[in-house]
Amino acid sequence: MAFQERPHLFILLVVCIFLSIFLSVSAQYTPSYACDIDGNPKLKEFAFCNTSLDVRTRVHDLVKRMTLHEKAGSIVSAADKIDRLGIPSYGWWSEALHGVSDTGPATWFDKNVVPGATSYPQVILTAASFNESLFYTIAKVVSDEARAMYNTGVAGLTYWSPNVNIYRDPRWGRGQETPGEDPVLTSRFGVAYVKGLQETGDHNKDRLKLGACCKHYTAYDLDNWTSVDRFHFNAIVTKQDLEDTYNPPFKSCVIDANVASIMCSFNKLNGKPTCGDKELLQDTVRGKWKLNGYISSDCDSLEVMFNDQKWEKTPEQVAADALNAGLDLNCGDSLKKFTEKAVKNGLVNESAVDRAVTNNFVTLMRLGFFDGNPSKQIFGKLGKKDICTTANQDLAREAARQGIVLLKNSLGSLPLVPSYIKTLAVIGPNANATKTMIGNYAGVPCKYTTPLQGLSDSVKTIYEPGCTDVKCTSTHMFENATKAAATADAVVLVMGTDLSIEHEALDRIEIDLPGQQNLLVSEVAYAARGPVILVIMSGGGIDVTFAKCNPKITSILWVGFPGQEGGGALADVIYGRYNPGGRLPMTWYPQSYAENIAMTNMNMRADPTTSYPGRSYRFYRGETVYPFGYGLSYSLYVHHLIKAPTHLQVPINKTDTSFSATDGVCNKLTFDVDIIVTNIGKMSGSHTVLLFSYPPQVIHNSPHKQLLDFKKVQLGPWNHTSVSFKIDVCKQMSVVDKDGNRKVALGRHVLQIGDLKHNISFKV
Repeated sequence: MAFQERPHLFILLVVCIFLSIFLSVSAQYTPSYACDIDGNPKLKEFAFCNTSLDVRTRVHDLVKRMTLHEKAGSIVSAADKIDRLGIPSYGWWSEALHGVSDTGPATWFDKNVVPGATSYPQVILTAASFNESLFYTIAKVVSDEARAMYNTGVAGLTYWSPNVNIYRDPRWGRGQETPGEDPVLTSRFGVAYVKGLQETGDHNKDRLKLGACCKHYTAYDLDNWTSVDRFHFNAIVTKQDLEDTYNPPFKSCVIDANVASIMCSFNKLNGKPTCGDKELLQDTVRGKWKLNGYISSDCDSLEVMFNDQKWEKTPEQVAADALNAGLDLNCGDSLKKFTEKAVKNGLVNESAVDRAVTNNFVTLMRLGFFDGNPSKQIFGKLGKKDICTTANQDLAREAARQGIVLLKNSLGSLPLVPSYIKTLAVIGPNANATKTMIGNYAGVPCKYTTPLQGLSDSVKTIYEPGCTDVKCTSTHMFENATKAAATADAVVLVMGTDLSIEHEALDRIEIDLPGQQNLLVSEVAYAARGPVILVIMSGGGIDVTFAKCNPKITSILWVGFPGQEGGGALADVIYGRYNPGGRLPMTWYPQSYAENIAMTNMNMRADPTTSYPGRSYRFYRGETVYPFGYGLSYSLYVHHLIKAPTHLQVPINKTDTSFSATDGVCNKLTFDVDIIVTNIGKMSGSHTVLLFSYPPQVIHNSPHKQLLDFKKVQLGPWNHTSVSFKIDVCKQMSVVDKDGNRKVALGRHVLQIGDLKHNISFKV
């Protein structure tokens, strides 16, 4: 009543409440940084706050001022504050696998500050684009949004992405996070993504926009399969497979991308925990590869070493082993709790702790964390306005479109012409998916465009889920689905998996469609009176042989987990607004593979004596549902060879069947492959040119086939373009022998691009 008599008081109260909320939010969320000289002028006395000095000098000054207790509190993921030195606490664990995520505790979303960030397709689908510029562009936009969130006080500066493990087994629940099964594609993705996250734009390698991290080093690709989990698994890996398959992406991250961090994995490798293996960490990552950054453990790995793997008798011994092996940062709190005692008991020298602290603080220095208020720095103007922009969300849609793979298209049933479709039946447990589209290690997206929403934009739709969820344990909803199919002009079935089937800590047992999905697809296809398009939304490959062989199912598309704009991208492909050009980054195996092969067998190479068929297109020669690199288009592309040598003289005086890829002759050993690619279709489209080689089998267990290089081209109808490859023989055409040494085989190598093959002989 009083407010009605004095409306100005009511307005004043509302304004006060708003200001109170605004000031409360602003005070609560401010970026964390050290050397706040404006707030504490005494900090000028510290050399580590002097930005005119070089990074190493500043860090040396800081470390010598710290007590052992303070050092121990600075080598864990939730690092302690040091008030007397003006250093706030810092959270190292943030994630940006395919957009800024709130999986790590150092980054979070708040509806009053930053409610969400752009969610791009899960990595496996982006990798299917085989487009390095896309990999880089996504990461660069993600880094903008991450820096903007840091400036608003809801994010960190160090992001434990990307995942560059090899997708060795189709059952792995985290295969969706990776760029696939090929070490060349995985390495190239990792390099591009790391550069996109880290580069500041001024070509200064001593500065970082964000700190990226390539994980999980190494031979980590089993989470929880039957009775085996990642905490107890001992990966038995040959030297040949380690050098040839598992380690190359990590090596590329360090050498080619200057990554800020490498994360060691949970598993043991040949009997030894990776986070306590000096040969892996100190000798290889920092010694041979020259890591310019820090080595982190996976979360609670040291606790796993002690409690699950029973590696040592005391946690202090585990802490000492990790530090002595080269570990710098512990995701968890083991090093905080046990380092001091480990030093006092003589298990580890304080110099090892100093090294760890130094590597961590060098990274933070390079990020500008010790340069004072971030609003005065190079990325200080980024803010909420730079998150979820129209351009960023358009990129999410474009990324999904580029990755979508057309697996079958009988009689040219796709694209559908909307004007010819009066009603479209949209059926399946993923037909109206939201969270399923973003997969794991995702944040809160700006919004969702579901498949149903995307397809409904152009035609009238009838929606029937068919199953209550992807597990599809009941058939009670099938009747409505078949009725819808019988009345519609065309049918789109959106089937597949979600995180209840495959995710971190959950590997699949079967690799066909879950539950009764096969039956639903078959019954709907039988009832349909028009074309039937089967869409598979999944992180891994699915045995869809039944659909591949069913003439009533006219088209099959794989869309991975396509991100927040997945539904719009799918509609663009189905309605012909976009010509699909994605290629599978992993082999799709039949269900029999999962039934007969133990996931614990880490061998890439086949073993005829045990009927073991091997893994990946490079070594597996058995039956596939769809092979690596497979993908159709609405256009047809023709390749014509313009230039390639037929022989190559190697200037050495040996009579062996191979020579070392580290030989001095390698510096000059290159050749060019030039081709013309022509689009002889009626639609413009993007086309991936994959260059493979078949090496001579003179080195035992050489790959049957291997990817040398790839390029993406855009072509209009009946247009052509030239594509050139510069081949570094020792780097790209070498193979690994049983002792882990790279060698180049002499003899006939066969190059392949599509249907085009060319022989080249390497001779002494």
